[in-house]
Amino acid sequence: MKKKMNHDNLINSDKSENITKSGKKRSMSQEIRWDKLDNTANLFPVIAGESMSNVYRISVTLTELVDPDLLQEALDIVLPKFDGFNLRLQKGIFWYYFEENGNPAPKVKEENTYPCRFIEQNKNKHYLFRVTYFKYRINLEVFHVLTDGMGGINFLKELTYQYLRLCHPEIREKVGDDLNCGTSLNREDSFIKNYRKSSSRPYQTQKAYLVKGEKLLPGEFGVMHGYMKIPALKEVCHRYGVSINEYLVGVFVYSVYQECLKGMPSDKPIRVAVPVNLRPYFASNTTKNFFVMVSAEFHPTKEDYTFEEILQTVHESLRAQINKENLEKLFSYNVSNEKVWIARIAPLFLKNMAMKMVYTQSALANTTTITNIGNITVEDIYKPYVEMFHAFLAMSKGQHIKGTICSYGDTLVFTFSYDLQDTGIQKAFFRKIAADGIEVQLDSNCGL
Repeated sequence: MKKKMNHDNLINSDKSENITKSGKKRSMSQEIRWDKLDNTANLFPVIAGESMSNVYRISVTLTELVDPDLLQEALDIVLPKFDGFNLRLQKGIFWYYFEENGNPAPKVKEENTYPCRFIEQNKNKHYLFRVTYFKYRINLEVFHVLTDGMGGINFLKELTYQYLRLCHPEIREKVGDDLNCGTSLNREDSFIKNYRKSSSRPYQTQKAYLVKGEKLLPGEFGVMHGYMKIPALKEVCHRYGVSINEYLVGVFVYSVYQECLKGMPSDKPIRVAVPVNLRPYFASNTTKNFFVMVSAEFHPTKEDYTFEEILQTVHESLRAQINKENLEKLFSYNVSNEKVWIARIAPLFLKNMAMKMVYTQSALANTTTITNIGNITVEDIYKPYVEMFHAFLAMSKGQHIKGTICSYGDTLVFTFSYDLQDTGIQKAFFRKIAADGIEVQLDSNCGL
């Protein structure tokens, strides 16, 4: 976190006081921590609203019913340790920026609405995340401006550990209340650290085939989980000569091709945006956003492609893009644009107009987004109390169905989030996986 900066640059001059962690008011003469948004985060405040929340959920299912009072106590203990979550979003003349929040933690509530709703700061003690629970499940919902999935997992795991220590004092006696040694609190902007000046545009802007149909009622949000065993999944992927990620993206593309295009040609490609975690490629452990999008593309120019043909196209498309050199090009272009002097001095409202235009182009260039947050592990002492993790994304412009992959132990769960009534794509997706010999168990909040 950086220290207090010049009021003329960012801080509203009429802000004469702030709130400390104890709830007491303090004068602005005291230092208030502030921080810049990372390159990716700059977009999210511009496009977020009730219809496009840019909120994602990561949840953990426990083996015991959740005690809301102890969960609140755990959040009260953990939040002050995470500077990256103890933030509010402020609007400056030239950029949005983060400022230390300092309010008491937001209230933990029992879930009674659909997930991934827009987070209204002024109704959430100015925090950019919420914690809810339902029976055995703890839900963390995060406005993407704060962090990506890796940062969210980081926070949820520590919240869960602290909660379990309160529930089971014998654990606390063994391990204490410190954060796990593997938990990162790093807040560097790894985009800035690793970019190279670039002026070439590497992103697709050609419009993709978009899935359309009658929508669910306003505010409704569909979720469908499909559980499968990883050994069986690996065996099938080995047979096809592809990775798990490539296989699941390929099955989705095939499902859209069969269900929506009916195996016919299209003047627009089916294109799947696939976020890539950049940390392993650039030796980073930042808890800010650090990912880029690549796209798996299949353009049906004739009738009756086989699944194998589509999967091979997806495989080659992703393999060609997911390498350090190409990934560096992708984010370097974005950072270079941010660094242009005319962009830096342009007022925020002009930047917002430009970013909305660019976002609309890129959003409509993809049929969907499928993200893989990887295998989630927990410390051995907590394993008897943790059953499963889930994750999913909110909707975005032109994308009415999205997929999220995560795994825990020997189980992988593919979760569809959607706002269309027709679930033909989802069912075709899981039917194909089952036809390949993988047993799939389904669960949905909208019926099957």
